[in-house]
Amino acid sequence: MNLLQILILAIVQGAAELLPVSSSAHVIVAEKLMGLDPTVPEMTLLLVMLHTGTMFAVIVYFWNSWRTTYFGSAQAFRANALRVVVATIATGAVGLALLQLIKYVVAGNAPGFEIEHLFGNARLMAVALAAAGVLIIVSSRFPERTGSDGLSLRSAAWIGAVQGLCLPFRGFSRSGATISTGLALGVGRRRAEEFSFALAVVLTPAVIVKEAYRLYQAQGAAMAVHAGGLMQLVGPSLIGMTLSFLAGLVALRWLSRWLEQGRWHFFGAYCLLASLVVLWVG
Repeated sequence: MNLLQILILAIVQGAAELLPVSSSAHVIVAEKLMGLDPTVPEMTLLLVMLHTGTMFAVIVYFWNSWRTTYFGSAQAFRANALRVVVATIATGAVGLALLQLIKYVVAGNAPGFEIEHLFGNARLMAVALAAAGVLIIVSSRFPERTGSDGLSLRSAAWIGAVQGLCLPFRGFSRSGATISTGLALGVGRRRAEEFSFALAVVLTPAVIVKEAYRLYQAQGAAMAVHAGGLMQLVGPSLIGMTLSFLAGLVALRWLSRWLEQGRWHFFGAYCLLASLVVLWVG
């Protein structure tokens, strides 16, 4: 993997991770077009670094608004922290149950099965992209309520549950699904966006740890083979992380503008088009 390939993946990951268009689907398609194998340890290390870059982009972009909404007072902090905890618990419950169901149906509870085995399934990814597109378009038809942000504990639980549905399916955009669910439940646009990415900041470290553990396992099995390659990739991966951070900031500004200007449905139309491209590439 050369520097140009790393830069391309960093831009794709940084932008698509935060836009409601599924970063994983775009990254997998980009990897296929460049002839890269997403399962090798070098790719796992790069993915960890790119996720880290986009997580910092979210923190920097939303910090001022979070400081007002979440940390404005002790009461506000407790109320919003409870919503985040409830949503995260719902995500874990739905996500883990769905993963076990998929493992049972697809692999008959085979001990060596991992959900990553399904990531290369172009049809499944295309269906997930199309589903996200329909959800985004439908949610854009709901009028925004005035006078209240609408984010109750019940709404937070529903948003978290839908986020859990996104975990096993590459193509079912996390941000697109959670923001759309919030809009459908009457949550204000800006509030839905802030809450969606607050959940992302909570969820992303777990994803990074999981990917790092996969990297550790791969290294344990082939330490001598991959150690040199991984060390050579540390520098370029840091460059990729920086670029994904910058691309993430641009993507967030784009998302906020279109969401607040009533152009949310355009992301849904793009997901429908992307699902056709995934089928073609796959």
